[in-house]
Amino acid sequence: QIQLVESGGGLVQAGGSLRLSCEASGRAFNTYTVGWFRQAPGKEREFVAAIPWSGMGTSYADSVKGRFTISRDNTKKTVYLHMTNLKQEDTAVYHCAAGSFFSSSHRDYAYWGQGTQVTVSS
Repeated sequence: QIQLVESGGGLVQAGGSLRLSCEASGRAFNTYTVGWFRQAPGKEREFVAAIPWSGMGTSYADSVKGRFTISRDNTKKTVYLHMTNLKQEDTAVYHCAAGSFFSSSHRDYAYWGQGTQVTVSS
């Protein structure tokens, strides 16, 4: 079993940037796919990006493609989400999750962090 803790959220103006971190504890983290999901008030949870254990072959939602970059450092047991050119519609609680499959479905992720709030102002 692993535990995940997100950090790096905050308030930023539209057009700005943030880097979220997802730090893991526990064994075998380096064998898991890690995904980022977000949920805005009144909306369903939405896939943002995923990265397999190898760090190769990342996946992004169309809404963030070209603006967000997911990466991982297995030596630090940390996955990052670098967000640029932020828009108001990116405002949400961002969660990282770990699972055995490289997937955009939240159902394929067994372990979840508590989330970090990202608020983009106009």
